[in-house]
Amino acid sequence: MSSRGLTSRHPMALEWLEQGRRVVVASLIETLGSAPLDPGAEMLVDDSGRIEGSVTGGCVEGALVDVAQEILAGGPSRVVQYGISDAMAADVGLMCGGTVRLFVAELSEQAIDPLRAVVAALERDAPVALATVLDGDLSGRKIAVEADRAVGELGIERLEQSVRRDALGCLEQGLSAIRSYSAAGEVMGDDIRVYIQGFASPPQMVIFGAIDFSVAVATLAREVGYRVTICDARKPFVSSSRFSRVAEVAVDWPDRYLATRELDERDVVLVFTHDPKFDEPALIAALESGAGYIGALGSRRTHEERLERLRERGLSEADLARISAPCGLDIGARTPAETAISVLAEILVLRAHRTGDRLAETSGPIHPRHATAR
Repeated sequence: MSSRGLTSRHPMALEWLEQGRRVVVASLIETLGSAPLDPGAEMLVDDSGRIEGSVTGGCVEGALVDVAQEILAGGPSRVVQYGISDAMAADVGLMCGGTVRLFVAELSEQAIDPLRAVVAALERDAPVALATVLDGDLSGRKIAVEADRAVGELGIERLEQSVRRDALGCLEQGLSAIRSYSAAGEVMGDDIRVYIQGFASPPQMVIFGAIDFSVAVATLAREVGYRVTICDARKPFVSSSRFSRVAEVAVDWPDRYLATRELDERDVVLVFTHDPKFDEPALIAALESGAGYIGALGSRRTHEERLERLRERGLSEADLARISAPCGLDIGARTPAETAISVLAEILVLRAHRTGDRLAETSGPIHPRHATAR
């Protein structure tokens, strides 16, 4: 998965290092089955006992503080595991039915430059990956990888080349992963494991129509990691600060605006304008884009009439089937806030390839499994 949606602890870790503190980082690198948080979550512990962040929402944090204290006292970095299958599970209180693996290590001076590169990339909203060696004498060494450069050294040239190539692949796919290499750094081997944490650009959401529903959806969408733009060709409609407080704002016609944006399958276009002269150009442009989800508000009758007009303009049935309208899940929504929950729920259900059924009436893992191992 992409780690961009998580609250990165790298800026805080860098700040503590530059202040002269000793810092231990516990990084969630893999989950098996259900777990409260996704890989990429981090917790910091410094030599004064200060703690920042969480890796399981409270299940194993107390045990990790003890591990961190052992490392600060001179112990080695290590991969630790907690879960129902682990005898320690009852002691640490992991009741989620899964297993978590974490890498716990003190940050060395070698980590400063890679961390600076990651923090700078995050501030620019640029894709970046941070690779951390998990095993052997190189354990804890880091390298930051961007499209055109790598910062840091892993100590084995072939390993650096292999990790850089795999890190770029992770960024292209928007995921984090554990990769294994030979002692010489070749991809065919399992002597050295490296955790590659990818920070891809956030998914985009473009909402056409400056209305109350747009504000409600944008507010929630930001919380789940979307970069939101509210666009309306009618400047008086979009000029209120209530829109700029929750999203970027654009004044433009929908088709002209979408021509300036590059969208992919992670991205969302929502059409809330309730006016054919805006709705239809927006939907046609959205269908021509790479957006993975296209939704529109309106009654079923309104949408049927809209579909007829779009057919007359030459759109195929396959194109029309990509439009989710009326958008959202059937939760009985009436208010803008309730509608926002309905719309975001449908987007998340489709993004996760889930059913949207009641958890109490389903079986199997609650949390989706992420690709974290080769």
